[in-house]
Amino acid sequence: MDAAWRIEVHGIVQGVGFRPFVHRLATAIGIRGQVRNAGGHVVISATGPPASLEAFVSGLRTQPPSAARVRDVLVTSGQPEQQGPGFEIVASEVAPGTHSEIPPDLATCADCLRELFDPANRRHRYPFINCTACGPRATIIESLPYDRARTSMRGFAMCPACAAEYHDRADRRFHAEPIACASCGPRLRWQNLTGEAALRAASDVIAAGGVVAVKGLGGFHLVCDAINDEAVSRVREIKARDGKPLAVMVRDTITAGALAGLTGDDRVLLGAPSAPVVLAPRRHGVLSPGVCHGMPDIGLFLPYTPLHHLLLDALRRPLVVTSANHADSPMPTTEISGLAVDGVLTHDRPIVARYDDSVIRSFGRTSITIRRGRGLAPALLRLPAASPPLVAVGAQLKSTFTLADGERAVLGPHIGDLSDAETLEAYDESLAHLSRLHGIEPLHAAHDLHPGYLSTRLARRWPDRVPVQHHHAHVAAVAAEHRLRPPFLGVAYDGLGLGDDGTFWGGELLLASYRGYRRVGRFSRAPMPGGEAAVRMPARMALGYLLGGELSTGPVPGHLPGQEVIARMIAQGVNSPAASSAGRLFDAAAALLGLCEVNGFEGEAATRLEQVASVFPETEPLAWRLERRDGLWVYDGVATLRHLLEAKADREPAGRIAAAFHATIAAVTVLLCERAADEHDVTQVCLSGGVFQNRLLATDVLARLTAAGFEPYIGERVPVNDAGISYGQAAVAAARLSRA
Repeated sequence: MDAAWRIEVHGIVQGVGFRPFVHRLATAIGIRGQVRNAGGHVVISATGPPASLEAFVSGLRTQPPSAARVRDVLVTSGQPEQQGPGFEIVASEVAPGTHSEIPPDLATCADCLRELFDPANRRHRYPFINCTACGPRATIIESLPYDRARTSMRGFAMCPACAAEYHDRADRRFHAEPIACASCGPRLRWQNLTGEAALRAASDVIAAGGVVAVKGLGGFHLVCDAINDEAVSRVREIKARDGKPLAVMVRDTITAGALAGLTGDDRVLLGAPSAPVVLAPRRHGVLSPGVCHGMPDIGLFLPYTPLHHLLLDALRRPLVVTSANHADSPMPTTEISGLAVDGVLTHDRPIVARYDDSVIRSFGRTSITIRRGRGLAPALLRLPAASPPLVAVGAQLKSTFTLADGERAVLGPHIGDLSDAETLEAYDESLAHLSRLHGIEPLHAAHDLHPGYLSTRLARRWPDRVPVQHHHAHVAAVAAEHRLRPPFLGVAYDGLGLGDDGTFWGGELLLASYRGYRRVGRFSRAPMPGGEAAVRMPARMALGYLLGGELSTGPVPGHLPGQEVIARMIAQGVNSPAASSAGRLFDAAAALLGLCEVNGFEGEAATRLEQVASVFPETEPLAWRLERRDGLWVYDGVATLRHLLEAKADREPAGRIAAAFHATIAAVTVLLCERAADEHDVTQVCLSGGVFQNRLLATDVLARLTAAGFEPYIGERVPVNDAGISYGQAAVAAARLSRA
């Protein structure tokens, strides 16, 4: 006897060919009924023998399209109704709800790529070719359910040929919402040229050494020849970006392997549908030195749109492809103004949502997300407790927000540093867009303790607020991502975050749950002469440790810049706030080894320290000292810096000393965890904070903790830097509010 089931499928199930997949599966098994989009999920009415229905539901869970992510399959039984003989896809149902999930943009698939370069195909060299397995998604969706009429493709009426493919159940473009061709779809434009002529004009300018702004999926990029020194220098001038490396797009993994030392995991990441920028150790070769500016890693990625494939095919060289913005401002999405480029290659498909390129760094079998943007965001994450509707507003740097309702959290895309009105406007636009799409109207706001953060001021829009300490949020983000049950130890190493005692923290060991924490260890404090100036100039931080260290002081080698003035500032306590920061200790070590005078971008000194250390594996640690102070285990960083100076005076290579410094921090971290574990019987350890973007340190700490019997975790899908703070704030706020 037949049964009738109503099946709801939640997850990334719209925009990934899920309804055609359901149709094929039902037809193969002999299920009658229909499937439709509803809100952000899929609803199926299925009738058939119970055994067939069981097989059907099993197939939904285990055989979905590669780009789909099935999170929940909810089945309710009903009475068999009059059904037609077959199975069909029916019109979407516009239904409000908070279980919607926006599919990320997907890189061009192999099938579309073959058609793109097939002279016999009607989409030959069409820059917007796509199908149910690839193409724009999050950047074109205006509302849900995901149908063409609710995307920025609604202005492009399908021609008869595209319409026939769209309605053909046997075609891979069956219900591919961005479907288009040269007859009916978006078109390139370069000044008064369109189509192929526009592409050729832009390619000619780039080949001649020019800089071109190109409209991509989530915004405009600056594109130039990565081999041409003058062109690369111009990109840096246009962006006002002096030292930070520029991302390079290459045709394939073979070319990528010639430019960087890639692992097998790196190659897998490069070829993923998310097509992120992958950071890997650079090789010295054909690229302009200005691309990396002396930094050890290069950011490489493969073409992820048909337009990129066409540009690289025409130019046959690596290309710098970087967001077309001034430093710290958001990537433009509508037009280019105020940038001294040699032309703009644009198109007439509107960008609904801004998404910068995602950035990933692999640590062997583990990879961490540095920036979560196009291809990764805004996929849903889980929370450890059911939350009322809330927004977590994040920190000041690497700004993101997280929307939460129930156990589901939407970590928004990377926006940038909240430093000006432009970035704030981009933040507001993205927040409003995702709030509307997911149907979440926040009742609460979670925010950082720092009153000066612009994000903290933003939180004042909501009357009910939940303050969350910066490093507790860091640790909670890792714990929530890995679904850990408390308690857990949290090692939070970063630059600066306001502690609950009013001082700056940044080298912290916490015993934590989601609701609260106890500080059980830290790095020793040192004054930051000049406050923010000490962050920019590492030598100031070195003097802060050596002249004003909390537990000990040490000799000052030779003469460091501004030594007399800074000594007076420290002695008199003038504009020299104290910080227990791991990031600042790395700065001091880099300065004392002569590796970095000015931090041209966040973390430059630490990156240069890692760079020289990486060629000296398995180096013994420098000296260190732990002291019990006010109930905490405190690591005296000055003892390590003194030994560093002694090794330098003995003419040890700077790289060997830098490697020993890294080994010291790793050994100290494990010892701190062991002391805390002895006292509190906790073995789960969460590593977070921007310092753990350091591959050398992170891999060493993970290995040492594992060898010592701990269960270490690090942020993988959620950035360990401040871009993950909002997710941690949401996890903490959800836990606290769920208790109320």
